[in-house]
Amino acid sequence: MRIFLEFEKPVAELEAKIEELRVMAGADSINITDEVAVLTDKADKQLRAIYSKLTAWQKTLVARHPERPQASDYIAALITEYTPLAGDRAFADDAAVLGGLGRFNGQSVMVLGTEKGTDTESRVKHNFGMARPEGYRKARRLIELAGRFGVPVLCFVDTSGAYPGIDAEARGQAEAIARSIEACLAAPVPMIAVVIGEGGSGGAVALASGDAVLMLEHAVYSVISPEGCAAILWKDAAQAPAAAEAMRCTSDDLRRLKLIDGVIAEPLGGAHRDKAATIKAVGQAIATALAPLTKQDAATLISRRRAKFLEMGRDALT
Repeated sequence: MRIFLEFEKPVAELEAKIEELRVMAGADSINITDEVAVLTDKADKQLRAIYSKLTAWQKTLVARHPERPQASDYIAALITEYTPLAGDRAFADDAAVLGGLGRFNGQSVMVLGTEKGTDTESRVKHNFGMARPEGYRKARRLIELAGRFGVPVLCFVDTSGAYPGIDAEARGQAEAIARSIEACLAAPVPMIAVVIGEGGSGGAVALASGDAVLMLEHAVYSVISPEGCAAILWKDAAQAPAAAEAMRCTSDDLRRLKLIDGVIAEPLGGAHRDKAATIKAVGQAIATALAPLTKQDAATLISRRRAKFLEMGRDALT
């Protein structure tokens, strides 16, 4: 059964009627082709109308959709000969951060991704995509390893933020995130990051400080979650929709502010409605972004990457 968001109710009702007709026709061998075609067209138009005017909060809900493709889905579909690498060589392995070596279109790459999980068991295992310090230290280790072997780094980002628990703070969460960002900026190889769902706070920036930062159309990327922002500003998490609007966290906003380098279109109704098409589009976008970067030497990559991030926000200060 497909999971529908609150604002998708009109579409849910139409698709339920279509399914009901199909069940009835199957039982009685009735030809309902015309009726189904009419309802399907109506549902498509309704879906198109809804998704043509999504608010920032509604996009946040789409970005969090439980059926949305996960980092593991992209790795499975786009990366061949994938060999996972585990542990930070200091404390433990963090399942919230996936990483390993593989091939993308035949080219050796290092892959990183934050994984939320798809059901209760996997979400608990991956800590809902919220990494602890050992996760960011693992990311740093693998980025540095990629630099030694001269292979590009691909990052798939989907996290509400770094884990805020006391154990994470005790093990140096802020330092681990800072070191991961440092490793991204100092990597002598091409780095491409794709925000595939939520890009939350430093937990996302730690893996997304790349030469090319891409976002899926209905992904969000912000310094804090809308609920967190609302709780701070209004002491009321129910103000999250207003916070999302003010935060300018959508792909269109971030492209306009020149904080990302490109937006990848999603199928009508969001990535979860056609995972295969979404993953294919992401693969094509990565290939396009990666091609010119592989022709640049290490010094050029590092200097341009650093300059890019230092330039962000400068227009607002002048």
